[in-house]
Amino acid sequence: MNWSRKWINPVLDKEFRLRMRTPRSSISLLAYILVLGLIALGFIYITLYLGNQGNQSFNSGAGRMMFYVLSFAQLVLIAFMAPALTAGVISGEREKQTLSMLLTTQQSSSTIILSKLFSSLSFMTLIIVATMPIYSIVFLYGGISLKQMIFIFLFYLFVMLLLGSLGVLFSTLFKRTMVAVIVTYGVALCIFLLTGLLYLFIMSIVQRSYYSMPSTATTYSFVGYILGLNPAGALISLFEPSFSKQAFMLRNGNLNSNAPIQLWQEFVLVYSVVIIASLWISIRRIRPVARRKSKDQDNQAPALETSASDHS
Repeated sequence: MNWSRKWINPVLDKEFRLRMRTPRSSISLLAYILVLGLIALGFIYITLYLGNQGNQSFNSGAGRMMFYVLSFAQLVLIAFMAPALTAGVISGEREKQTLSMLLTTQQSSSTIILSKLFSSLSFMTLIIVATMPIYSIVFLYGGISLKQMIFIFLFYLFVMLLLGSLGVLFSTLFKRTMVAVIVTYGVALCIFLLTGLLYLFIMSIVQRSYYSMPSTATTYSFVGYILGLNPAGALISLFEPSFSKQAFMLRNGNLNSNAPIQLWQEFVLVYSVVIIASLWISIRRIRPVARRKSKDQDNQAPALETSASDHS
């Protein structure tokens, strides 16, 4: 049995061939690795030669800090690349006037949407996996476990799925690719930047009165739920689980007290609903003709019943 034909449908096969075999893909992969590699080399140079007048050694603490820097840099690069890879998958077909031909095939709407999404994110996944040799530098000095690295890469995949689902959604809703790209980047900016700024603003207001109110019970502030919507806050909570307690402004707690929920857990729960809703709307809206026909049939049914009753 040919397993490639069983698991790879024609839409997915076409997208793989178009996306993976172009010089642009190779150049994008090379540029991405070079940028992340330069960040790693720059951090090593600053730590060894500029820190403490060149007498500082690169120990496990510096290796852990380097891992933090690479992780945040990778998160920012994903935020820039993922919307660009997915925001034009449907609107691009519409602009090339090939969407109608695609919809007339035997592929269902869900197959088309998921194949477009998976093919776009597979290239981004290839880029993320290709950066693992750069992360291996951290293991030369210690400070990071393999379990933490696996969790970080799984978190990257989830963020890519979130941004990719939003890109496919807006690519389906809007006819122009440029509009879909702008809206996708705008929503991504709100997720990455606006939630963090909103947390800092509300925390500065709540913090003044929160600690001044007398209380003997263990209490938490609601502001931590706002930071749980931010990818950077969720990423820090993966590094340091105690960060969630600081985000929720724990008061009168002991060492065994835990936050109401870890920030990364809230991030996954909330945006899983967003991913499912985005894909569901995309699948429903990709065939406007079929939806319009069903509405016309529903409107014609009462009219036929009325005319039949009049004749009787």
